[in-house]
This record gives sequence, structure tokens and C-alpha cells, in this order.
Amino acid sequence: MIAIDLLEEYGGFIKEYNKAESIFEEGKLPTHYYQILSGEVKMNNYNDEGREFVQGFFYKDQCFGEPPLFINQVYPANAIAVENTQLMCITKVQFFELLAQNPTISLKIIENLAQRLYYKAVMAAEISTHEPEHRVLRLLDYAITHFNLKQDDNGYLIQFTRQQIGDLTGLRVETVIRTIKALEKKGELQIINRKVYRKMPFL
Repeated sequence: MIAIDLLEEYGGFIKEYNKAESIFEEGKLPTHYYQILSGEVKMNNYNDEGREFVQGFFYKDQCFGEPPLFINQVYPANAIAVENTQLMCITKVQFFELLAQNPTISLKIIENLAQRLYYKAVMAAEISTHEPEHRVLRLLDYAITHFNLKQDDNGYLIQFTRQQIGDLTGLRVETVIRTIKALEKKGELQIINRKVYRKMPFL
């Protein structure tokens, strides 16, 4: 997203989080910009009954949690390290200084936020109006386009677990498993050593 040396130039520093460790909590005011150097981050909420709602997953070179920085509002969700994770952090003040002095970076941030809004709008429509197979394929194709998934002779390796696919599509894990098997039979996906591949071409 933003070059590491540029973040360091504005006071960026590295911070490490263990698996399942909280990075920030819902309801807290933001103080930093975060960019992932390695690992994986999940943003989520819990309802009054303790049920988890996953807002999204973020991976290497992606930033997360920045919208509240711009509007001085509290975080609408928690951020948790899914695995051992290393982040590049920069304070809010220094982040705004970086953007003010580097307009091309500001445009990248705006584009990134626009992509997320587009994804949320698309997936909201998918969840409310489409069948499981359509939901799963739409999610996987979005991930391929925006998450730089690895490609080999089998297709694109899907990083999401069955649970994560369920969390992001509003489906039960059992439904996701059945749906993936059905899509495999239709030739849309391949399952090799329990790993899911999206076959090409997918567009």
C-alpha cells in the first residue's frame, strides 16, 4: 500500500502481535495507521448474544482500520491478529502529515477505501438475493482481483478457510462445504489436498 521506507521516514515503527491478540477494540478512538508486513488480521463485532460478525480479513501489504482516522470517530469493530502478525504503525498526526505532503499516496488511500465500499455494497446484495453458489464464487473472484492470490497450473489458490468464507458470505460452514463440493463438480473449483483453487478463466 504505502512504501515502508516512506512510513519510516514519517516515524513509522514495527509492532508484533501474537495469534488472537487484540490490536484495537470497538468503541476506542483511533490513534494510528496500520499496515500489515506479515500475518493476517480480522475485523469483527459481537452481538448481545456473543455471536461473531466478521467485517473482513486483511493480509500482507494491506492497511485496515483507517476510515475512523479521517472522521475522528471510534472504531466500529475490533481488530484481532488471526496468526502471529507484524505491523507497520504510524501515529495519526504523522499519517496526516504524510498524506498532505504526498498527494499520490492520498489518492491510493481513497482508491482503497472506494474498493472496500464497493465490495461491501456488492456482498450486501449477494447475501440478500443470491444462492450460496453465486455468493461463494463472487467472494472468491473479488479476492482474486484485490488480494493478489497466488496462481499456478491448478488456478488461483484461495486463502480463505471454509469458516472464513462462511463468515464473509453469511453462510453456515456446513453450507460452504456442500457448496464448494457442488462447484467442484461443475468445474468452477478444484480441491487438491484440501486446498481450494478457483479454475481459470473465472471472468
